[in-house]
Amino acid sequence: RGRGGAGSHERSRGSGGAARPGAGAGAAMLSRLLKEHQARQSERKELQGEARPGPAARRPAARPPPWIAAPLGQLPPRPGVARAYVNQRKLDHEVKTLQIQAAQFAKQTGQWITMVENFNQALKEIGDVENWARSIEMDMRTIATALEYVYKGQLQPSCS
Repeated sequence: RGRGGAGSHERSRGSGGAARPGAGAGAAMLSRLLKEHQARQSERKELQGEARPGPAARRPAARPPPWIAAPLGQLPPRPGVARAYVNQRKLDHEVKTLQIQAAQFAKQTGQWITMVENFNQALKEIGDVENWARSIEMDMRTIATALEYVYKGQLQPSCS
């Protein structure tokens, strides 16, 4: 692990004389090792861009918020989240309602289209019947004219 890894750790553990009386040299060595270690750590942190304030500026850790430690059933109310949840439920309900209404409207529109197509077909049939009636009428007039002509033609030779 770079400088001062496991080797320096072993040295500090091996000195062990700081707790004994009259071990001033061991305490000085331990103090020097601790300062070197802290200097290397701050150097690493600066290189990483995570330099933290020194020990004097550090504060004790704050208690975590109650919702972190609380069981799920005992979470404190959070009005913003509750409002968002209620709004989402309302929107979901509105979407379902609109989908149902859109389906009903599409069905009704389909029925209207069918009715208009049937009406158009009926009008075409009426037009066809009217056209057929005109055609029959013209044929009947032609026949009537021909019969009249034949009838008048038969009458004239007998009179002369």
